[in-house]
Amino acid sequence: MLYLYSLAAIVAAYLIGSLSFAVIISRVMGLSDPRTYGSGNPGATNVLRSGNKAAAVLTLAFDALKGYLPVLGAFWVQPRLGWGELTIGLIGLAAFLGHLWPIFFRFQGGKGVATAAGVLLALNPLLGAATLATWVIVAFFTRYSSLAALVAAAFAPFFQLLNWGASAMVLPIGVMSLLLVWRHEGNIRKLLAGTESKLGQKASPAAPAPAPATGHHGKHHHHRKH
Repeated sequence: MLYLYSLAAIVAAYLIGSLSFAVIISRVMGLSDPRTYGSGNPGATNVLRSGNKAAAVLTLAFDALKGYLPVLGAFWVQPRLGWGELTIGLIGLAAFLGHLWPIFFRFQGGKGVATAAGVLLALNPLLGAATLATWVIVAFFTRYSSLAALVAAAFAPFFQLLNWGASAMVLPIGVMSLLLVWRHEGNIRKLLAGTESKLGQKASPAAPAPAPATGHHGKHHHHRKH
């Protein structure tokens, strides 16, 4: 019966994580779908590129909460169900995986930075604070959100190991960190090429589809937008 409760909690956490707040909040506020501009990533950083700071802040808050609340709930019921650290860590990981591959949004999710931060803050507030501080410091000096996320993700498992030892929490934290780095593969390429967008930089829209041939080619060649 205990395994059923654990499985139910993991599935519930995944479903909560599958709520793509970048898309939901953009729809509610009448903004463009964040998957259609900038990086195409449904996350707070890309929503910020729309120019609407309130939408970006709300996206960040709710994406973090959907990682934080399932873990907090797991700790709340832990005394009654006797869950170990690994089960609670897996519940947090499930919420994170929901953000990456949301069942409600055709499995097209974000990169998971805010949700991972929420999970870490709930698993261990000091670990979460240290990881967030790492992100803030790197982002402040470089203005690259992706680079800050990569550095913070790389440091998180080491913070856990150095300060709290090789507990069962290391496994889900390590998996989250590896997935975060993997999801930023495109950003790593842009960083190396020097083409990565900086924080707050306005987005260019997604590339339009090629115009159908109309036979009036001269018209298209002689009119240029300024």
